[in-house]
Amino acid sequence: MNAPAGKMTMEQLVSLCKRRGFVFQSSEVYGGIGGFWDYGPLGVELKNNIKRAWWKATVQERTDVVGLDAAIIMNPRAWKASGHIDTFADPMVDCRSCKRRFRTDELPSPESRVCPECGGALTEPRMFNLMFKTFVGPVEDEASVAYLRPETAQGIFVNFDNVLTTTRKKLPFGIAQIGKAFRNEITPGNFIFRDREFEQMELEYFVLPGTDEEWHQRWIDERFNWWLSLGIRRENLHLREHSADELSHYSKRTVDIEYDFPFAGFSEIEGIANRTDFDLARHSEFSGRSLSYFDEPSGEHITPYVIEPSMGVDRCFLTVLIDSYAEEEVRGEKRVLMRLKSELAPVKVAVLPLSRNEKLLPTAERVWELLRPHFMTQFDDAQSIGRRYRRQDEIGTPLCVTVDFETLEDGAVTVRDRDSMEQMRVPVSGLLDALREKLPSL
Repeated sequence: MNAPAGKMTMEQLVSLCKRRGFVFQSSEVYGGIGGFWDYGPLGVELKNNIKRAWWKATVQERTDVVGLDAAIIMNPRAWKASGHIDTFADPMVDCRSCKRRFRTDELPSPESRVCPECGGALTEPRMFNLMFKTFVGPVEDEASVAYLRPETAQGIFVNFDNVLTTTRKKLPFGIAQIGKAFRNEITPGNFIFRDREFEQMELEYFVLPGTDEEWHQRWIDERFNWWLSLGIRRENLHLREHSADELSHYSKRTVDIEYDFPFAGFSEIEGIANRTDFDLARHSEFSGRSLSYFDEPSGEHITPYVIEPSMGVDRCFLTVLIDSYAEEEVRGEKRVLMRLKSELAPVKVAVLPLSRNEKLLPTAERVWELLRPHFMTQFDDAQSIGRRYRRQDEIGTPLCVTVDFETLEDGAVTVRDRDSMEQMRVPVSGLLDALREKLPSL
């Protein structure tokens, strides 16, 4: 699909991610494996910066949210209680000729019985559970079956009482978690948009019944504003209310934040659901252990309602790259740049000696040593200075520091701004302060 004006195409995105070290196909030397991706040197930095931004806004800056890191593999009874064993499935069909597999909702029409790839006949639809199954212990039998978690939320719910006891929190309060999840998607695709292994950032916010609708709306507003704070353009975002017939079995109301992707149009990047008291009530029932809250004003034990903002790190990564991509013409040449906010940029400062002249390199390396403890930096002395500026623009580096022959005489370096391309001379003795001023969020 062609991208709208000002947006990168999927081909441009995949090429840039491979060429610059953001994302690689997992096990590429063996031909890869569908739905699994490796994050390269720049990708892991961007991904970590996204997680830090979410944690800062969701946990660090609030007084009513604490963190958790639960295990990936849980007692399988937890997945029975949550409904995943019985209901976490998609309808699937196979082509009898080319053997391609499809979700029925991906077919041109629900009643279509012809393969969209080869025109062959399709099998009857059957339900396919999306959880990855594994075994715990040395014997592979039904008694040792376990599952890789398809979401991080259940680890929070089963720890509700532990967190409540150790933190002595009062309602309303939340538990946040960042972690890997696994779904055996029938047809993963669109690069990292739909994966089989991915990372989630989820918050379960526990509230008194009767206050849930108000808190739900507050979190919808809060989460929408967070995306804006990342620098995502408002015109590329909108809210979509789930209709009654698409609500999950546990949901009273769900609203998605959607982004206008060049390859898929408006698609979900975060869901904010009112899960009612479904999860805590189910785990209380199946475990035989009360997961309730003693409400002092009423003198009663109650089961809290839960508001859940849930998003994928990988899809956020994709959104940030697409939305920050820009092309400009500078002196008759195309300049590609990522207008990433400094908080998210994988490299904050690049140190560039004007050339590989042996007189410049020692000074440039000393400047690099000065900056490394304070910023994520990169040292680049290959090819012309113009080409190096373009490389740093393309990966979103906000500032470049150039060491030239004048530096050897006046002890000053040139600091270049990515977006404006303006340059200014700064004494090395005041360089740290000057960079901190330009990168105030760090």
